[in-house]
Amino acid sequence: MSDTNDAPPVRSKGTLETLVEQLSRTLEMFRGSQIDTAPWSPAEHGRLVDFDGLEGYEEVDRYWLNAPFSFASINYDNNENEYHYHVVEPTLDTVEADLLETLYEDVRAPLLYGDEADMDARDEEAVGEAGTEAVLQAELRDRLEEYGVDVDVAGFYRLFYYLWRRFRGFGRIDALMHDPRIEDISCDGYGLPLYAYHEDYQDVETNVSFGEEELDSFVIRLAQQSGRHISVGNPVVETTLDDGSRAELALGQEVTPRGSAFTIRKYSEEPFTPIDLLRFGTYNLDQMAYLWMAIEHNKNVIIAGGTAAGKTTSMNAISMFIPPRSKLITIEDTRELALCHDNWLSSVTRERLDEAANITMYDLLRSSLRHRPEYIIVGEVRGEEAITLFQAMNTGHTTLSTMHADSVQTAINRLENDPINVPRPMVQSLDVLVVQTLARFEGERVRRASEIAEIEGIDQRTGELDYGGAYTWDAVDDTFSQGNRKLMDEIRQERGWSQGDLLRELRQRRRFLKYLWEEEVTQYQAFTTMVNRYYADPDGVMDRIDAPELDSGSGTEASADD
Repeated sequence: MSDTNDAPPVRSKGTLETLVEQLSRTLEMFRGSQIDTAPWSPAEHGRLVDFDGLEGYEEVDRYWLNAPFSFASINYDNNENEYHYHVVEPTLDTVEADLLETLYEDVRAPLLYGDEADMDARDEEAVGEAGTEAVLQAELRDRLEEYGVDVDVAGFYRLFYYLWRRFRGFGRIDALMHDPRIEDISCDGYGLPLYAYHEDYQDVETNVSFGEEELDSFVIRLAQQSGRHISVGNPVVETTLDDGSRAELALGQEVTPRGSAFTIRKYSEEPFTPIDLLRFGTYNLDQMAYLWMAIEHNKNVIIAGGTAAGKTTSMNAISMFIPPRSKLITIEDTRELALCHDNWLSSVTRERLDEAANITMYDLLRSSLRHRPEYIIVGEVRGEEAITLFQAMNTGHTTLSTMHADSVQTAINRLENDPINVPRPMVQSLDVLVVQTLARFEGERVRRASEIAEIEGIDQRTGELDYGGAYTWDAVDDTFSQGNRKLMDEIRQERGWSQGDLLRELRQRRRFLKYLWEEEVTQYQAFTTMVNRYYADPDGVMDRIDAPELDSGSGTEASADD
């Protein structure tokens, strides 16, 4: 059975050349073969992939995706003023392509259902070192020797790549999924090129596309592998893939007239930290120190914004400020949050299975209150769960969440009206509302915290909800201006600090964050460790940070704003 969903590029050969090869391979089958599976070396065995560029384009970038099997070539079209993303993978001849179809069937069963313990003694060491990869290589070698096919080392690894891509990778989009610079991948229908959102080149067209049958098959496969069911009767599914990426799937032409479609928001194993947000210019040091103080002192925060504004990324980042021994519960539709926190209970919703009931975000939120958490993080509020979220705020639980809105007033309107309908007296329990935006500055897309507002309560004269601007972004010169920060005065009174104590603490935290920025502490576990050390011994940590400056003979404390 042909698996067109994963068909590799094929290089054509002349009829006579093909016939000679087929006769040669037929003879080899009668006498058997011995396959050389030595580790691949480019100097000894040649390159597995090659690419001379696209005619009419200027290649502006090239980098490996899954070395040595695939790389990306970024090309610029001067006439159309646009970039093109070209995936380069190994090319098989027609005989190798036909052989691959047979291998798909023969290797599939032992690979998926075989027991590693059943492998013979000569493979035991390899299995221990490389697991499934070694199993697949051993199965491929055995099948080729069984067929009597004699391939060189490069040919062996070309076949191995496509088998691995099919059974353990993401098929036709596997190379794109290996690109750390791609944020999401979109397929809009049959025969249409896939688009990728690239961190350097934004929305770019790729050379990857699907035919009708293969796209339907691929969408079904993605759903099944993530434990979801998709069909004509249930044609739209939101799910989380094996690697943690978020996928929105649509099957057939029921709701997407141009055919099956999908969008994959790639999951980053290394989540962004507050230092990353500072590097990107999403926030400045003052804002980050402000949010740190708010999180530590149990203030409720919602981050609002449009699609792709980075709401969840920012919420995940500032959640790293949660004190280390606090009990934390996260509630999500699809798992996206990644934290380095010991006392953390992660929960996700579940669609109905057979006769079982749905487990909704509302159900999880109600249940979470019985776990007596100090902090509750909700992936996104959209409906009835918002009432419970605000009830949790009113009963002393610190909550963080996100929602779709493009301004402070829009966010408040959404909270107070259908389908969320949070009563106005309950909305005033929210302390900080951050609005994040995806904007353009100097020809590039940037994410910025356009507003940070403090909810001040209900105006007794008008009955409207009052809020004040703590920080505002100026899109003209890409700067942040500071407004009235009453929340800091509340924290000062709660802690019994003088105004000087508060300002000194804010300066110290800015200096701490600036040090981590300069030292490039962007790995989330290392960042969390440093924050936890600060909580345990702030003076000791700051003494170590300031020591190099004091040793240099300056004799004065450096300002974080220098």
